Amino acid sequence: MRKFVPDNNDSNVNIYSNWKPGLRALVNGGAGFLGSHLCERLLQCGHEVICLDDFSSGRRTNIEHLTSNSRFTVVEHDVRKPYDLDVSVIFNFASPASPPDYQKDPVGTLLTNVIGALNVLELARRTGATVVQSSTSEVYGDPLINPQPETYFGNVNPIGPRACYDEGKRSAETLFFDYHRNFGVDIKVGRIFNTYGPRMRQDDGRVVSNFIVQALQNKDITIYGDGKQTRSFCYVDDLIEGFLRFSVKSPECCGPINIGNPAEIPVRQLADIVIAMTNSSSRIIHLPAAVDDPQQRRPDITRAKEELRWQPRVNLERGLAKTIHYFDALLSGKKMAEAV
Repeated sequence: MRKFVPDNNDSNVNIYSNWKPGLRALVNGGAGFLGSHLCERLLQCGHEVICLDDFSSGRRTNIEHLTSNSRFTVVEHDVRKPYDLDVSVIFNFASPASPPDYQKDPVGTLLTNVIGALNVLELARRTGATVVQSSTSEVYGDPLINPQPETYFGNVNPIGPRACYDEGKRSAETLFFDYHRNFGVDIKVGRIFNTYGPRMRQDDGRVVSNFIVQALQNKDITIYGDGKQTRSFCYVDDLIEGFLRFSVKSPECCGPINIGNPAEIPVRQLADIVIAMTNSSSRIIHLPAAVDDPQQRRPDITRAKEELRWQPRVNLERGLAKTIHYFDALLSGKKMAEAV
């Protein structure tokens, strides 16, 4: 197996494309919303890709258009159980990510993040692979400062209903940095802010998919709380670009780095935009606020700009248009044309 060698030519816009074709990449959670896009982009760069997923929240339909590619392999496996694969770079994207998903099995969610991190770090330690962790803005909890820089330690309720995910990701970051300091494992920790786009599940309970599906069906759009809480939405292509750039940086660049869109918008305003873009007759109704729901979410992406030369390019209206098109086809039973 060829060793993964970072390319530090920052003058190249798409620095990850300087990887020599044929490197073997492992994507944990590769059948999920983000993981499937990552698998697709890695294949487009000419690499061999192993998609590891237990399909508890990932979907086979997300990757079915990739299975005819001879460089793509699917391994059905639970990351909470050890595994051994000969790879050069690992992307650890295995975890339920939407509140309804991770709150259905809070113990399993916590263990997926903690034991899953331990197993992937042990694999990286054995093979010398670079390992890229998909962390989350939820490590900041309900923040007391806005925007949130990576130096902020957060305001997290460790015993609330969201803690299985929040504290699971925080503990995973601890393991990653301890393995880096103690064993020299080459780690990259990226903190994901709200991301949206095609291949989101229509029933995943996230705000963008909820609003779009409700609007397309002319159903009531449900807002939890007064709708003044803010979010910052990053289109999936931008997010994947950020992680690919991060993955090829030298070992000294290990993060954490926020990867998200700093354009902040109230949830109520998002609902109005979706209604207008879908020409929907939906009404907006308000339900009780979710427990520990963050009131502000906006990344400080100074590090990403300086260290990765990355910032999001797709504005909200353009990204929503692509996502609405996807869900419109999904709801009408059309086959989405996708190819690598």
